[in-house]
Amino acid sequence: MRSCIYKKQKKSMKHRAPRSNMKKKYSRKKGPVRSKKVSIDGINFASGLEKHMYLALKKAKIPAIYEGETFELQQAFDLPFESYECQGNGKGEYCNRGNKKILNIKYTPDFVGKHFIIECKGRANEAFPMRWKLFKKHIAENKLEPFTLYKPQNQKQCDETIRLILEKQKQWPGKSTQSVK
Repeated sequence: MRSCIYKKQKKSMKHRAPRSNMKKKYSRKKGPVRSKKVSIDGINFASGLEKHMYLALKKAKIPAIYEGETFELQQAFDLPFESYECQGNGKGEYCNRGNKKILNIKYTPDFVGKHFIIECKGRANEAFPMRWKLFKKHIAENKLEPFTLYKPQNQKQCDETIRLILEKQKQWPGKSTQSVK
């Protein structure tokens, strides 16, 4: 039965153009982050999505600051024992990397408003999901003023975020009409 299928496939292949005439398509390997840096109003944005969000916030006259606040999610600490490992990227020599100070973990959201935080993330890198969870935990544990978190991943979601913020803005006490700084 299999030979019959093979023969049928072989016959149908006779009608195709020879392989030498066919163009080969080579696809470029896409890296984890493909964003391009963009500059508008003297502000350097890390991606076009951040630029789109900035322009949408500005058009809607929603006050927000670009990369205005940095949160410390994990304090630095001293590692008092030996730790044999390679570098963080898995490369390098396998050796003792302990008995030293471990740096803190920080997070800077893209836009910070009075009652909201926006993180424009087209394609998350390897570290971002963990950092985002730590950030949510940081806000909950430190009982920071009530924030609404938004994480749009495309322009349509950015526009939806603006709509949601404008809806909620009606409920905010002391509503401000300043534009994006």
